[in-house]
Amino acid sequence: MKKYILSAVLFLFVQLCTLHAQVPGDFAIRGFHLDLRVQVMKMPALKKFAKQLHDGGINTLIMEWEATYPFENHPLIPNQFAYTRDEVKEFVTYCEGLGIDVIPLQQSFGHVEYILRNYRYKELREDQKDYSQINPLREELARALFTDLYKDMISTHDSEYIHIGGDETYLLGHSKESQAKVAAVGKGRLYGDYIKLLCEIVVGLGKKPVLWADIAMKYPDALQGIPKETVFIDWNYGWDVDMFGKHSNLLNSGYEIWGAPSLRSHPDNYFLTQWEKHFKNIRDFIPQAREFGYKGIIMTSWSTSGLYGITWESPKDIVELYPIRRVYPLSGFNILIEAYFESLRSRKALDIDTFVANYAKKHYGFGGSDAAKFWNALKANPYEINQGVVSTASVSVKTMKDSAEWVLREFKQLKPKRNKDEYEHYVLMSQIRLRYLTYMEVEARLNSLDFSPNELPEMKQVIATLRLENLDEAFAKLNNDWMYNAEIQQENELRESKIKLLEARLNRLGTLE
Repeated sequence: MKKYILSAVLFLFVQLCTLHAQVPGDFAIRGFHLDLRVQVMKMPALKKFAKQLHDGGINTLIMEWEATYPFENHPLIPNQFAYTRDEVKEFVTYCEGLGIDVIPLQQSFGHVEYILRNYRYKELREDQKDYSQINPLREELARALFTDLYKDMISTHDSEYIHIGGDETYLLGHSKESQAKVAAVGKGRLYGDYIKLLCEIVVGLGKKPVLWADIAMKYPDALQGIPKETVFIDWNYGWDVDMFGKHSNLLNSGYEIWGAPSLRSHPDNYFLTQWEKHFKNIRDFIPQAREFGYKGIIMTSWSTSGLYGITWESPKDIVELYPIRRVYPLSGFNILIEAYFESLRSRKALDIDTFVANYAKKHYGFGGSDAAKFWNALKANPYEINQGVVSTASVSVKTMKDSAEWVLREFKQLKPKRNKDEYEHYVLMSQIRLRYLTYMEVEARLNSLDFSPNELPEMKQVIATLRLENLDEAFAKLNNDWMYNAEIQQENELRESKIKLLEARLNRLGTLE
């Protein structure tokens, strides 16, 4: 009993000590969402990051453990990077000592490939080839599974909340069973009845359910019957408030709402970070969430898209799932994390230029002109390429490559006086992007209708030169304290895979001349 009393007193003391970081009358929940689907953090790195969040005024951490959580009764769900139960408990206790409430996130509708890949759960699948989603009509099976998973998480977490996911249900109404219900009552009730079941499980366990708001906004009748304790999170990464559906339906629903911007999201990947977009998202959405009267704000940070490519052993048996669209590790995004902290300290919208200039001066020792060079390089060339096509018609792959060369020169010419390891992340990201664009220029020519075999020798030389420039060691050095060695090796392999494959294919056409 003494232990629990002391823990409670310590928790209250820490909360009082962090009041200075709050704006009076502002968000009661000031949170961060940590996605561990890939790039699983070592436990010391997790604790260090939690301390950084505490120092920035954060009081809530939503942990999307996914397959890193060590479920006791479901040994096939945890992956090779799963933490031990003692590690999870120790981390939660550590966070509570900092005044941070750790909310477990357990996807319970869509984004459940890592569960449904195992045929123990095959009767729960909405589709027997796409394992991403629960069949919402298999209610008793779902009730049994998620009651067990929620109870397990409650045994290691003390939060009053459980996040049940609920977003991006791409297969909603897909199976014949679901189609029949949609024909009878519509997609909103198909979604809402199942979400109601999940929320009632959570409430029955003495907790408050939290879920993403996108589908409920799309189908407002889904809100009918949802327990009043439920919290909805309106995630908005820079789009119109009515993107998913009529925003006012959610706003006037009577449910508690938290907002969620992002500092890593689509189309970010290994080769692209849209820095300016994320700064603008912080600048614009956080004040908007205040105007809407949201009770909380959660910064999301996605390590991947949540979609998977699959290697099959047979038409029904999976070898492995491979996340689509991995991004650079969170270790390289301190400047955006600090921008989020700054935005919580003031009711004024973030002044991006001023913030970046001050950050560059404080953290890297850059004066005014160097800070401006840093910011111009950081936000340059923010375009995505899909199958050789640039996301803006006015820019070619060659133009993007030329810009990337300039960005890398700028970053290398700037000489930080402190936090040099942190700064090296920008250099490495720029090297990775230039490498990718150099490769894409070759790939685009090979896919061109006017390609000539006479171009092959030069292309082979370009790819061979890329292969000589090995960035694996630099990536490992910068992320060694953050990620497990096996994950670093996997990241390096996947990032380089297209270049290696193209080199092998071109070399089959003959040796370099």
